[in-house]
Amino acid sequence: MSSLNFIGGEKGGVGKSVVSRVLAQYFIDKRLPFTGFDTDRSHTSFTRFYADFASPIIVDNYEGLDAIGAAFEETVHGAHQSVIVDLAAQTAAPLTRWIKDSDLFNVMADLGVTVNFWHIADAGKDSVDLLDTLIDTFGHETNYVVVKNQGRGTDFSQLEASDALKKAVQFGARVVTLGQLQETSMRKIDRQNASFWAAINHHSGADGLGLLERQRVKNWLKKTYETFDTLPL
Repeated sequence: MSSLNFIGGEKGGVGKSVVSRVLAQYFIDKRLPFTGFDTDRSHTSFTRFYADFASPIIVDNYEGLDAIGAAFEETVHGAHQSVIVDLAAQTAAPLTRWIKDSDLFNVMADLGVTVNFWHIADAGKDSVDLLDTLIDTFGHETNYVVVKNQGRGTDFSQLEASDALKKAVQFGARVVTLGQLQETSMRKIDRQNASFWAAINHHSGADGLGLLERQRVKNWLKKTYETFDTLPL
């Protein structure tokens, strides 16, 4: 299976780049080929941590976004390739225009590529409203993965009781939880500019992870991978 994964949420600070990074590590550890794209011009977090796999693109013009489609050219010849697109905040408008003008969903369907829109949610009301907008925009044309990111809150009662989530589920959305990785460990990994694999295996220096920290990261990845195994990736 090949998949195109838009990692969004439209709101800053909900953990989109963390999800992009852990999905990249999942593909690497499962030995599944993929290409990554980073649309955040200010932080480029995805590119920073997975520079061998991800590159920046400009979401404001079709030439930049067309690189996403170009990544699937080889699929025509039988090769399987997945793509991760780490969406910056407030990129929905230009992305939606490009998707509709390019007839992207039909093109991907012809190539046998599954399209997944990931909605990364924190515990706030904005995430609920933005999910509602996402579903209204694309309806039944794509898959949805709603991620309750416990690294950005633990009380998701607003989301769980919302009409937006009920509507998403009616359209077949998968609702999953991303557990919280200990904040100290995540800060150390971020300061190293390291992939999760590198952080676990190269643990020297001031920001190196200790023995039990490495085990906690391994456990977090294992649980996250078990969740990803249930998704159309």
